[in-house]
Amino acid sequence: MRIECIAIGTELLTTRRVDTNSVWLGEQLAAMGLGFHRKTTVGDSQEDLAGLFREALGRSDLILITGGLGPTFDDVTKEIFAGILGAELVEDAGSRADMMAFYAARNRVPPQVNFKQALIPAGAEPLRNQVGTAPGVWWQDPPGHPGVRIVMMPGVPREMKRMWEEQVGPRLRPLAGREVHTLRMVVAGVPESNLDERTRAVRERHGHLDWTILANLLQVELLVRGPDPAALAAVRADLEPVLGADLACIGDGNLEDAVLDLLKARGETLAVAESMTGGLLASRLTAIPGASTAFLGGATAYTVEAKASFLGLDPAWLGTVGTVSDACGGAMAEAVRQRLGATWALGICGNAGPGVEGGAPVGTVFIALAGPAGTVVRSHAMAGDRAEVQLRSTALALDFLRRQMALLGIKH
Repeated sequence: MRIECIAIGTELLTTRRVDTNSVWLGEQLAAMGLGFHRKTTVGDSQEDLAGLFREALGRSDLILITGGLGPTFDDVTKEIFAGILGAELVEDAGSRADMMAFYAARNRVPPQVNFKQALIPAGAEPLRNQVGTAPGVWWQDPPGHPGVRIVMMPGVPREMKRMWEEQVGPRLRPLAGREVHTLRMVVAGVPESNLDERTRAVRERHGHLDWTILANLLQVELLVRGPDPAALAAVRADLEPVLGADLACIGDGNLEDAVLDLLKARGETLAVAESMTGGLLASRLTAIPGASTAFLGGATAYTVEAKASFLGLDPAWLGTVGTVSDACGGAMAEAVRQRLGATWALGICGNAGPGVEGGAPVGTVFIALAGPAGTVVRSHAMAGDRAEVQLRSTALALDFLRRQMALLGIKH
């Protein structure tokens, strides 16, 4: 089956918005043993859309589209497909009722322009949108193109994912080949090139499987896919001793999940004090459901005044040691640990740029870990822009704590 994905939206062609939908859809297809033969991002130009849709109809068996189903003037996905295929747009009563219920539940009246979303090409089926107002479209065997399936879904990721999981995926699964299983191993504190080298022998030993290494600023993911769960179990058994303490978690979790799981298993708690990261570390932790079992909270103490008010640090002393220093980081961690009564506390201070701060060059970061056995501070010199330094600092802090707890083992 030749499958094509078209992501629609002029905003996706700028630096302000990244197309994550096609990546997620690719993962869902891979789990079915399917994959894209082409992905395209296109703006809202009607001429460009019409040309691309005609090309897709001539080369693909399944066309997955995200975006362009909204109520505004630039949402024309259905209109253009209907025009190309000579189909009339007809209001679907169920879609209109869903829209009315959506607004009624929020004590609002839908603008008249929104009813445009209830229009569905004649011969196609609406896909209900459980979390938004724009229904999707399932169009099988459109006029003049037997054997082709067109699937239109909203561009809003949470709406698209829900629609896929409940309606599109189940329809496609019977068309797929053998089910493909995935082993996902998350590695922290190791460069992608290092991981590639360390795992080469295992990958060669299991070369009949599909291997992928994905790296970002936070972690490296090692993905292994194949139809036989036993083969993936053998890979896991071979990889675990190779990865050792660098292996953060296996499965769907990430670094923050691994840290919270360790804390819960040990019956321990965590607090954080952040300066340069501005609450980003706490945000990552609280994004995990149930985080409050282990994460108590923290302070975003960005200025000297905040460090004095929230953490009780002496401004005169800070003026002496500097707000970007190992002493400051350690004091921040110790203070928030004591104030919240946590088992562990992380303190982060540094200079993410763009200018020199406190005499420290851009990229200077101090990460402190205060725990039952005392306080340890590590310094880092990072490359990258402000956002990259901030994000990488949170990953280093979490991994610092994870490794320390792993060394101590699980308390019984």
